[in-house]
Amino acid sequence: MRRTDWLTHQLPVGMAEDDFLFRFVTIFQNVADTAMHQIDTLPHMFDPAVAPEPMVRAMAEWLGVDWVDSSLDGRLQRTIVEEYSQIIQWRGTERGMVRLLRLLSGGAEVSVQDSGGVFAEGEAPNAAPFVRLDMASAGWNSIDDLVRIIRQELPATLGFDLWVGGERVWPPRGDRLVESVGQLPQQPALSQAREQAGEFHG
Repeated sequence: MRRTDWLTHQLPVGMAEDDFLFRFVTIFQNVADTAMHQIDTLPHMFDPAVAPEPMVRAMAEWLGVDWVDSSLDGRLQRTIVEEYSQIIQWRGTERGMVRLLRLLSGGAEVSVQDSGGVFAEGEAPNAAPFVRLDMASAGWNSIDDLVRIIRQELPATLGFDLWVGGERVWPPRGDRLVESVGQLPQQPALSQAREQAGEFHG
């Protein structure tokens, strides 16, 4: 902890006893206090829990998150930055998407089902990769915002359905081009074989 008279305390005794000189040096000490305070608090500027909100939004941009703005509650901005900094290492995976959807929904129930898997030779589906995303709530987001954010997180070649509150919101009904991109398989043949083998050995 720095003493309040950190500068005047360093004056030699003879100079410290000079009232005019002492007050003159005090002026520089008071001006320097602001800079010293900024230096002391610099480590906290990179902690989303205590950093000023403009800095929190700057950190979000560093992480590639362009959907944190001043219209959101300050606590929510901090939560997004803290959580996304953990999610980013799982970006593009089922685990990462589940955590992201849970964040976007405000902690509501979510699920992710994809067409990926392990298939026997020649039995892999011919359809393009596909994923179904279910959210109990859209949280603070509009549907357009959700779709934009999800598109940024998923691989470019992956088609997806988005369901919110049991209702499909993407792709739009009647969009045959989008709807024909892919679909979830009923059950991979290899998975069926494994289940049957498990029942046999059981």
